[in-house]
Amino acid sequence: MVFGVQSVMETLKSGQEIDRLLMDKGFSHPEIQQLAYERRVTIQRVPVEKLNRLTRKNHQGVICFISAINYVKLSNVIADVYEKGITPFFLLLDRITDVRNFGAIARTAECAGVQTIVIPGRGSAMINADAMKTSSGALNHIAVCREYDLVGTINYLKDSGIQVVACTEKSFRDIYTADLSGPIAIVMGSEEDGISPELLKLVDTHIRIPMFGEVGSLNVSVATGIVLYEVVRQRSV
Repeated sequence: MVFGVQSVMETLKSGQEIDRLLMDKGFSHPEIQQLAYERRVTIQRVPVEKLNRLTRKNHQGVICFISAINYVKLSNVIADVYEKGITPFFLLLDRITDVRNFGAIARTAECAGVQTIVIPGRGSAMINADAMKTSSGALNHIAVCREYDLVGTINYLKDSGIQVVACTEKSFRDIYTADLSGPIAIVMGSEEDGISPELLKLVDTHIRIPMFGEVGSLNVSVATGIVLYEVVRQRSV
């Protein structure tokens, strides 16, 4: 966490990856706002009380959080995977906001051989110390791409010869009947309302995990593990 006008400005200028930038609703600073715009960092306007809870020191109305990892470009990951002759196996997370869920998902994804996790530029869990700990260090070994346009990202994946598959309880297609053995990007949705409707319309196909109990849904990290290891099983046959 970095706070104070000068410190935040220098952090933005340094090129370090910024996860969040919080600014007091009643505060304005044109240079910080311009730097954030150039770096594609979203400024979240919050009450000053929230900033005061984060630190008792003089934050001057602005706090930013530095990411624990360096993000990579999706285009570079795709090129690298194809160059090595590896079948693409990607995971796209639509608004997973719980840090521990994200860490657990990253751990499973790394173990399953996923080459990259794609997250949205806004509305995703911060990759902080808690996420790193929950991932048991997996986030040090798996590429993470931060994309600001998931619609464009899905179209780009499809144009790159990668089947995009959404896991949703709204599907009538069982994961065990779908062919998941080829180049694939699995899409998992938020803890609250699943995958965005606009993304569901774009994917190549939908699959669901069969449910036999009274509870209507699985924890997203558990559901992700089931789907990823079905891909592993099919590729191992």
